[in-house]
Formats: sequence, structure tokens, C-alpha cells
Amino acid sequence: MSQRTARILTGQNVPGTPGVSDGDGDHDPPPVDELLPAQRAGAIGVVVVGSTVAGGYLGDAGQEENLTADQLRTLAAIPPGAGPVDAELGGSLGDYRASARELPDGSVVVVALSLGEVDETVGQLGAIIGGVSVAALLLAVLLGAAVVRLALRPLDRVVATASRVSRLDLAEGAPSMPDRVPEEDADGATEVGRVGEALNQLLGNVESALSARHASEAKLRRFVADASHELRTPLASIRGYSEFVRRDAGDLDPDVQRSLERIDSESQRMTVIVEDLLLLARLDAGPAIAREPVDLALLVADAVSDAYAAGPDHRWELDLEGEEVPVIGDRVRLHQAVANLLANARTHTPPGTTVVTGVVARDGLARVTVVDDGPGIPPELQPRLFERFVRGDDSRARIAGAASGGSTGLGLAIVRAIVQAHGGSVEVASEPGRTAFTIELPLDDPLEPPGAATASRTATPGAAELPADESSGRPDAG
Repeated sequence: MSQRTARILTGQNVPGTPGVSDGDGDHDPPPVDELLPAQRAGAIGVVVVGSTVAGGYLGDAGQEENLTADQLRTLAAIPPGAGPVDAELGGSLGDYRASARELPDGSVVVVALSLGEVDETVGQLGAIIGGVSVAALLLAVLLGAAVVRLALRPLDRVVATASRVSRLDLAEGAPSMPDRVPEEDADGATEVGRVGEALNQLLGNVESALSARHASEAKLRRFVADASHELRTPLASIRGYSEFVRRDAGDLDPDVQRSLERIDSESQRMTVIVEDLLLLARLDAGPAIAREPVDLALLVADAVSDAYAAGPDHRWELDLEGEEVPVIGDRVRLHQAVANLLANARTHTPPGTTVVTGVVARDGLARVTVVDDGPGIPPELQPRLFERFVRGDDSRARIAGAASGGSTGLGLAIVRAIVQAHGGSVEVASEPGRTAFTIELPLDDPLEPPGAATASRTATPGAAELPADESSGRPDAG
């Protein structure tokens, strides 16, 4: 700092110094670079002497730059001794921190430094702090997720065990649930361990209950099979004796003759029920289904021909697509399944009903459909239609057969058992005016059916009546 500038800032009068009063009058203020020695660019120096205000700021090269009148007035208005204050100078200067000091001779020196670099530094510091905070937060989230994921691995294994068990088919067959939560995940010392331990106990209880149910069903099947087998002989004896007596019943009272007829009729009906129960018991036990090539189209055509002979008061139509529909299965049992569906339509629909039977091979499956325009099946009955001893006599007019005396409620159950034994499925869809049964079986050699027009014809009477075996699956509700 020069001697002259030092004296100005300390209030010492220097004779002949421009801008400082020596008692003779007002002089011009000193240059800015003398007021702001060794300051960076942008520093401002202002001297107020009486009514004269002069000052400027240092440029980028250290040269003195002039302030505007508004900027000078703003700086001159700063009261001396008030401490550093913020001043908005506008223009290219922006915000400044300024301080004013009154000298002994009455003049006021105002020095101001730019806040731009300070603001920039504060902004950079804030950005750094923000970035570090975000990075730290993200790292904490990732670490937390990793820790939580690691802590939940036992729960994932518990969920995997529960998912595998949920996919088991527990409806039929001997139940087997070998899946259990691993011992290390079933430790009661932790929350997840207690869940795993409880799940293992639940699975054990369910397996025990299913095993007991399966054993009970197996005993019931054996009982039904044994009882049906044992009842065949006494029933045959009853029918034989009733027929023997009826042959010599010319001198008997008419009421006695009627009673004998009823005995014979009911014994025949009982024989049908026993045969049906015995067949179902054998199918439930996993029968040895014959494995031979069967042309399903020809089999269905024969069944429709037999149905025409048994029910000429209905209209029977056959809808075939293609030449052959080959499947592998038991010809006799498959014929029985189709015959039961046709007998079901004949027995539970009024005379004049049209029954259309179709066969098609598509998408690796052989489909047999039996569709009638009868009164339909109530919606509440359809979900359990294929269960045993289910009848829907109120929904579809039932015409009792001469031999059976009506439906046994086992025919559709036999259809489902036969179809499932062949790896297929059977479904029903019904509404007033349309009832459709659909059997799906895997093809022996999947065909792409030709695009020829569907051949429809009205079935004609076959050479034989309905086969006697058809009575072993009496039609039920549907």
C-alpha cells in the first residue's frame, strides 16, 4: 500500500493529495486502485467528500471501471460504521458485500467486494453435499435391500415349498406331499422359522387327513365291488324264479301276476344298478383298458344307428368331418360311453327332439359332440352332473325304460370314468333349447381334417338293437 493511500484510509491529511480536503476546499477523490490495493477484479471503492461521490471498480485486467449513477447512490447511502451490508448493484455486478467508514476529515470511504464467487462456492459446496447425500442415500438403499433380501431368503424357500404343494393334484388318487420346509428354515427361534415350522405341521396334518380319506374311499370301493359281485348271483336267482313262476301263472290271481311282473322288473333294475356299481368300482381301481386302434368315426356311426333303433321317435343326425378319426383305446368301453350319452338324450328329452352327433379331429384331439334341442339342464345341476346318483328329472322329460324302470343316476358317471381312463375329458354346456356334451380324446395319429364340406345325414336303423351292454350305463340327469 502506498503512503498516500494509507494516510487517506487512516484519516491523515496529506497536503496536495487530490480528493481529500486539507482545509482549503474540496478536491477529487483518489483513484480506485489506490483505495483497493492487491484486490481481485470486481472490487469497488467509493469516496464521498461532501456532496462529491466518486468511485469505480477494478476490471479483469486491473484497470479502473466506472460505476453508474444508481450504483454510486446505492453505495453512498450505506451508513458508515453500520458494519458490512449486502447491496444489490444490478447490471453486470450483481450482489456485493459493502462496508463504509467515516474519516476524521468528514469524508466517507466505501469498500465493496463481489459475492459472486462466494455464491458460486456455496453453490458448488451445496451441489457436492447434495450429490454425496444422494449417493449415500442410494448406497444405503442398495445395502438395505441386499440385507433385507438376504434376510428374506428363508421366507422365499418357504413360499417355494407352499407353491409346489399348491400345484399338487389332491382330488384323486393316493395323496403324497413329500415337500417340506427345510429344517434350517423351520427354526422356531426366528419369525420366518416359526412360519416354516407351522407350514410343515399344516402339511403333515393335511397329508394325514388325505391319507385317511383315501383309505376310507378305497374301503368303500372294495365294499361296493364285493357287494355288487355277491349280489349278482341272488339277483339272477330272483329273476329266474320269477320267470319260472310267471310261465305257469295262468291260474293265479291278476294281482299276483302283477306282483310277479313287478318283482321281475325291479330285479332287472337292481341288476342294472349292481352292474353299474361294479363297473364304476373297477374303473376307479384303475382298470386295464384295452389298447387297440379304434376308428372313432365308425364307432360313433354305429352308436347313432343303434340309438335310432332304440328311439325311433327322436330325430338322429350324424355330422362327420373327414374320413377317419383314429384313437387308441378300448373299443367296447368307448362305444359304451357314446351310447350312454345318446341314451341320455333319448331318455331325458321329449319325442321329436333332434339329436346331432358329431366327430372331428383337430389340434391333436378327437372331439365327439352330442347336441340336442331339448329343454336343457338347470344351471345349478350342471357342475355336479357327472357325479354318481345325480338326476334331473324335473328339468328334462324322462321316459322310463321298460327294463330299468328309469334312470339309475350312474350313466354319466360311467361316461366320465371311461373317458378319463383314456386320458380324455368330458364337458357339458346347456341352456333351454340346446344341450351339448363334448368328449375329447387324444388322437392316435393327429390328423389335419380335410377342408371338405361337413357331411350330414339322418341316421337309418341299424341291423341290431341297442347293445345289451348299454344298459350297464343308464342315462342320468342331462
